[in-house]
Amino acid sequence: MSKRIMKAGNMLNPTPVVMVSCGNTIDEYNIITVAWTGTLCSNPPMCYISVRPERHSYAIIKQSGEFVINLVTDKLAACTDWCGVKSGKDINKFHKTGLTPVPASQVKAPLILESPINIECKVKQIIPLGSHDMFLSEIVAVDADNALFNPKTDAFDLKRAKLICYSHGLYYSLGRIIGKFGFSVAKK
Repeated sequence: MSKRIMKAGNMLNPTPVVMVSCGNTIDEYNIITVAWTGTLCSNPPMCYISVRPERHSYAIIKQSGEFVINLVTDKLAACTDWCGVKSGKDINKFHKTGLTPVPASQVKAPLILESPINIECKVKQIIPLGSHDMFLSEIVAVDADNALFNPKTDAFDLKRAKLICYSHGLYYSLGRIIGKFGFSVAKK
């Protein structure tokens, strides 16, 4: 197999695509779409988002030190894309999209009710990286829609959420299950 060397760039794909809600008051609430996000640590549970300093939400998150990562479903794809191309500087994104802000349990930033999973975060450190600054954050609560729990066993079942991801400019639905952790070494 031959390879072609390309210019260095972000080719780690797919990435999660999420809507990040922020703001301490209803008048300040905003939503920013983020694809630069991920897990950093299990104990304590930590994650990050990377945001360009010129974005409207950047100053809100920096000042408040809190935000909520709202996972995105196929039904929320259009709202997610719209929130990523429009600025909240002059537009109330909750009002324009019809999304519902609801109180979080541990942070002042709102949850997005229509999101199946909301991850409440408190910023621990802001690391300038270049085009983006990384908000290194502790996860202080996770809010999960009751529909994600099997009614018979009460087991959490994330595949019920029908999450989407982002890859090289395109949104994708997550597909079929091909195995579970440890399947390659499991006894037959």
